[in-house]
Amino acid sequence: MQTTVGIFDSGVGGLTVAAAVHRLLPALPIRYIADTAFFPYGERPAEDVEARSHALTRRLIDEGCALVVVACNTASSAALELLRSQFTVPIVGMEPPLKPAAERTRSGRVAVLVTPGTARGERLARLRENYAGDAEVAVIPMPGLADLVEAGEVSGARIDAALREAIASLATAGAPPVDEIALGCTHYGFLRPALEALLGPGVEVLDAADAVARRVRHQLETFGHAVPAGASAVVHAAATGDASAFAVTIERLRAAGAALPPIEFAQPMLQEASA
Repeated sequence: MQTTVGIFDSGVGGLTVAAAVHRLLPALPIRYIADTAFFPYGERPAEDVEARSHALTRRLIDEGCALVVVACNTASSAALELLRSQFTVPIVGMEPPLKPAAERTRSGRVAVLVTPGTARGERLARLRENYAGDAEVAVIPMPGLADLVEAGEVSGARIDAALREAIASLATAGAPPVDEIALGCTHYGFLRPALEALLGPGVEVLDAADAVARRVRHQLETFGHAVPAGASAVVHAAATGDASAFAVTIERLRAAGAALPPIEFAQPMLQEASA
């Protein structure tokens, strides 16, 4: 049986991770679920996100996935330990790349852009405690930013305004500048070009997608799953909410130049999974 990997997120953000996995392992079949019926996770109670994460993980495993990626920082914070305790397949989660940001900073100040849910989560708190070291860490919640991306908006006045506000909040009189910014939401990966354009040289923007892809390869090898070779595979994508809106968002992202893997929509589209 051919190895298949499952990936889920609250919406299109996890496609940044799917794209990274596809670049690294182009022949690996991927099943993707966008839980658009419950988007956004970042402003929902942790217990709701935990329930959704369990239901979607179960769905992907039942569909034959040998490994599941929780391609959402909020869901990883709320549910990763529970999922690993209840399922036997390897579960790969997300966390903001704060550790490499703290290791690479020259000024001693770094920032993490996150959803409100990730900002409140214990996982980020532990990450800061364990890996920030002597670096000063500014955690910047970005309510509503993922909503813009979910509508296919990755540049323009509204995106620039939100990012400028975040950048402005980092300016502290007499303090050294932030020179490393970690993206703590997979949706924000689509905004990396816009953010880098606003920041200019001297500030590095870090995204965890490529590191997660490498972790997927390592876990597949560790658990003895053959990594397919040969022709490029497609991502079989489904949404729990409005299928046409999901497809339109992907079309808008492609038109905006977003790096997306080849996608084939599941027919029929996935109906809402029960929590």
